[in-house]
Amino acid sequence: MLERLQKLFQSVTHSERASRQLTRDDPRVAAAALFFHVVDADGDVRPNERKKLRDVVAAAYDLKGSELDAVLKAGQKADDEAVDLYAFTSVLKRSLDEDQRINFIELLWEVVYADGERHELEENVVWRIAELLGVSTRQRVWARQRVEGEQD
Repeated sequence: MLERLQKLFQSVTHSERASRQLTRDDPRVAAAALFFHVVDADGDVRPNERKKLRDVVAAAYDLKGSELDAVLKAGQKADDEAVDLYAFTSVLKRSLDEDQRINFIELLWEVVYADGERHELEENVVWRIAELLGVSTRQRVWARQRVEGEQD
């Protein structure tokens, strides 16, 4: 998993991160907002889902402490204020290549399975995000199957 995370966000350097403001145009905030959206989709947010979300964002962007808290807070606020997913997916589509977008879908599946279940509402949100990111149905299903295989 760590290798996938590193590949996923290798394009963001430390100097770029330091100079960015935490807005919905920041890929870190956009990604966090999408993770929050998936976690909240079924209306039953469990502690293990929140922990997985936090761990994924921390590892993906090499964040910790107050910097991680700030990105998560900005991501949750952006998700709460959003009217659609396009604002976030368009940021990620511009900043991630095709393989990184597929890896992002895998990370979404990891968050979905953090509570041991795959709820149809969570699955629907991942499907919509994948479509907006240009990830094919085949790639989305393969990503889900890889994550399911790791769960066994």
